[in-house]
Amino acid sequence: MEKPYTFNLLHLLFLYLLLPFLSNSIPLPAQADHSEILSRFQQYLQINTSQPSPDYQKSTHFILSQADSLSLQSQVIEFVQGKPIVLLQWPGSDPSLPSILLNSHTDVVPSEYSKWVHPPFGAHIDEQGNIFARGSQDMKCVGMQYLEAIRRLRSSGFCPKRSLYLSFVPDEEIDGRDGAEMLASSDVFKNMNVDIVLDEGLASPNENYRVFYGERAPWWLVIKSNGAPGHGAKLYENSAMENLFKSIESIWRFRASQFDFVKAGLKAEGEVISVNMAFLKAGTPSPTGFVMNLQPSEAEAGFDIRIPPIGNVESLEKQIAEEWAPASRNMTFEFKAKGILHDDLGRLLVTATDSSNPWWTLLEEAIKKANGKIGKPEIFPASTDAQNFRKLGLPAIGFSPMANTPILLHDHNEFLNQAEYLRGIEIYESIIKAYTSYIPPGGHGDSRDEL
Repeated sequence: MEKPYTFNLLHLLFLYLLLPFLSNSIPLPAQADHSEILSRFQQYLQINTSQPSPDYQKSTHFILSQADSLSLQSQVIEFVQGKPIVLLQWPGSDPSLPSILLNSHTDVVPSEYSKWVHPPFGAHIDEQGNIFARGSQDMKCVGMQYLEAIRRLRSSGFCPKRSLYLSFVPDEEIDGRDGAEMLASSDVFKNMNVDIVLDEGLASPNENYRVFYGERAPWWLVIKSNGAPGHGAKLYENSAMENLFKSIESIWRFRASQFDFVKAGLKAEGEVISVNMAFLKAGTPSPTGFVMNLQPSEAEAGFDIRIPPIGNVESLEKQIAEEWAPASRNMTFEFKAKGILHDDLGRLLVTATDSSNPWWTLLEEAIKKANGKIGKPEIFPASTDAQNFRKLGLPAIGFSPMANTPILLHDHNEFLNQAEYLRGIEIYESIIKAYTSYIPPGGHGDSRDEL
């Protein structure tokens, strides 16, 4: 009877000696205190940085406190007073290698408080683990995932070869002119020697993460119509309202033709030209509203048009001039904004998503290594700060690790599940490790020409 006892004792001793090695092999997320990670996310979400009056002072203080806790170098830059850019750096061991930039914006869009089930800046976590807050998807989640991924890499003893920069920029939600655009055109950015930029993406309703290599350019079109005024009871041709509605009908037919491609599954939303009415303005004001028995002499409408990089711009411009706002019907038009589709060298503002771009390959491999899945690369349907870096000829990829999540940016009751948020930290940990360790074939030379 003693042999079996000796055998079991030896096994127990073996397991006891093996336990430290098994513990070290457990992924860091399992060891981390999730409550502290989520608390930091909630603190960031609870800072009201909604336009038009974002509390940038408070968000800057919070980001700098996080940088201090991670021993990251930091500086605050204001190209425009009151609009701070917080720039953090984790220096690499080889300064001859170009750096990595992880960009995020600190501002969020306004909220209609009465339409939310939980306060938009309360960061409430419900029984299902959903974190309700403005910015939970767009895009405070990503900025904090950058920081939490660095926290875990530092804890593991990892040292990057390339320098890693994090930029927290203002005003992306109101075109980014005083934020990322100024950063990208500055000497500060030039001295950073950036080789690749990661920026925001979108949530995915399925298990595949969405990755974006370009985006649609915004054209904000205002059409104006003129005509003779008349009595509200009179029937006559070429009134301002009649001419405007003829244009609206033409625009709506075009919109329907583009939307049909999306509904049929033939094209993704980012691959078609979208047109949506932003405002309609007409009528003669009165103390109680509008004069009801007077047909106005002027009317106008505004449209948000988004054009993919491969869109036929010449054809659209001709259609606007000849069908949507023809001078023959007393119509005029102007662009309040007209985004570009090419850089200064005439190249499309897109990033390669094949083996010619090592950063794309590294991203794919890093996501898969962290047990993530990615779908087909897409054109972002709206605009992001990434456009400012693509204009410089830099590769820029949009990626927000949110799978199995409804798309709720700018919507009521925006939320992100805590499990998806924590999972995204693992994904970015893998990406940062791969990117900052990358040495191009042939040594330490600048790899930008390869991209």
